Amino acid sequence: MEKELTPQESLQLIEGMIQKTKATYHDKGISALLWGTVVTIASLVTYARIQYDFKLGFDIWLVVLFAIIPQIIISIQEKRKIKIRKHDDEAIDAVWIVYAITIFGLVAYQNIVPAATSSLLKADGWQMMKHYLDASKPDEIITPFAPSFSSIFILIYAFPTFITGLVKKFKPMIIGGIISYAAFIVSLYTETKYDMLLCALAAICNWLIPGFILRRRYLKKLAC
Repeated sequence: MEKELTPQESLQLIEGMIQKTKATYHDKGISALLWGTVVTIASLVTYARIQYDFKLGFDIWLVVLFAIIPQIIISIQEKRKIKIRKHDDEAIDAVWIVYAITIFGLVAYQNIVPAATSSLLKADGWQMMKHYLDASKPDEIITPFAPSFSSIFILIYAFPTFITGLVKKFKPMIIGGIISYAAFIVSLYTETKYDMLLCALAAICNWLIPGFILRRRYLKKLAC
C-alpha cells in the first residue's frame, strides 16, 4: 500500500518537479549563445570579404550548419534527460527546430538556386549580363541571385527569439526581436555589405546578449 503524502511532502514533491523543469537548455543560454556566435562570425566575415574584396574558397554561411546539427541533437537529448517538462518548453523546442530547418532551407536555396537558374537560362539560350549605363566598363556575365536575400535571414532571426521571449517573459529576447525587425526594415534600403552589419547586430541583440544574461543567471543559480 502506497504511503499517503503529507501536505508538506506534497509541496516538496511539487517544488522538486518545478525545479527539474527550469533548467532547459534555453534557460541555460546554450541555444542563444550557439546561434549568436555563428551568425555574428558569418556576418562580419562576409562584410569584410565584400569590403576588402577577398575570397575564402567556401561559403562562410555554411558554418550555420554547425549550429543546426547541435540544435537538434541537444533538443533531443534534453527531452530524454528531463522527463517532466512544461508545455511551453516543448513548444519552444519545436519552434527552434523548425527555425533550424528553415535556416538550412534558406542556405540551401542561396547556394543551389543561382547555379540551377543559370543552367536553365543557358538551356534556353540566354544569360544575365551587367550593363553599365555610362559605358565606363564592359558588360559582365553575372550569376542570377536573389536581391537583398540577407534581409530574409534577418527577418527569420527574430522569429524564434521573439516567441521565446514572449513565452518565457524574458525582456532581453523581446527587445532583441524588436531590434531584429527594425534591422530588417533598414536592410530593405541598404546594399548587401551593410546588410551583413545589420545581420551581426541582429545576432548580437537577439542571441549573444540574452545568451550571456541567461548563462550568468543559470551559473549563479547553480552556485546557490
